[in-house]
Amino acid sequence: MVQLFHTTAEKCSRIVTESYSTSFSSAIGMLHQDLRKPIFNIYGFVRFADEIVDSFHEFDKKELLQEFKKQTYDAVDRKISLNPILNSFQKTVNEFSIDRKLIDSFFHSMEMDLEKTTYDSEGYKEYIYGSAEVVGLMCLYVFCDGKKALYTSLEDAARSLGAAFQKVNFLRDLKDDFNGLSRVYFPNCDFNNFTKEEKKQIESDIANDFKNAYVGIRQLPFKARFGVYVAYKYYFSLFKKIKKLQPATVLQARVRIPNYRKAMIIFRAGVKNQLRLI
Repeated sequence: MVQLFHTTAEKCSRIVTESYSTSFSSAIGMLHQDLRKPIFNIYGFVRFADEIVDSFHEFDKKELLQEFKKQTYDAVDRKISLNPILNSFQKTVNEFSIDRKLIDSFFHSMEMDLEKTTYDSEGYKEYIYGSAEVVGLMCLYVFCDGKKALYTSLEDAARSLGAAFQKVNFLRDLKDDFNGLSRVYFPNCDFNNFTKEEKKQIESDIANDFKNAYVGIRQLPFKARFGVYVAYKYYFSLFKKIKKLQPATVLQARVRIPNYRKAMIIFRAGVKNQLRLI
């Protein structure tokens, strides 16, 4: 009956993903069926850790994160956990032999969120790697399914895609991060006087990440390519929308892609996929 427990736990990870990100869960739905559960398992884990540092202000966040971290490593070592999110995550980590160092780096960035509110260039790179690039690498372990040479060849592109997603999130969430949490992730930026030049510099960096990521997407295994491309297009569309805005506007409201636009992205991506243009 243990399989029933694993199945139920994985359903929980899917519910978490769908509850917190309709766009990302839609993109996961475009992956081959074999890949959906493990990617949901990764995202459910990431979302819970992120929620601790971003939302649980009335609790001891440091204590909660340390408990969650210990429970994660225990789950991976024991290959079981009564926490359904951690049980699903350990199942994927062990099935695809995901490097534990990626988990270490992820938790390091979450711990940085508890203490740091501003970043220099090195700290910014360190945070981006642990909070986003390693998530892309965890997913790449699933997509490559043990093919080490393929993983190595796509590692840089996966990191670039994770970085692009995270940096777009930073721009989208400037209002909440700066006004609500007093966080400034982008180095050398004064959001009390956010200029066009600063915004363009950030956008140039993100555009380069998207460019590098796209090269890797086209080399992904067929089962993964379409779903990852849809996620790429979601975020690239959000990025283009943000680029059109004035700096002050970005600080005033959270930018979103309407549902009809998301539907168009899926339709166009599907046409390109059918024509083998991805």
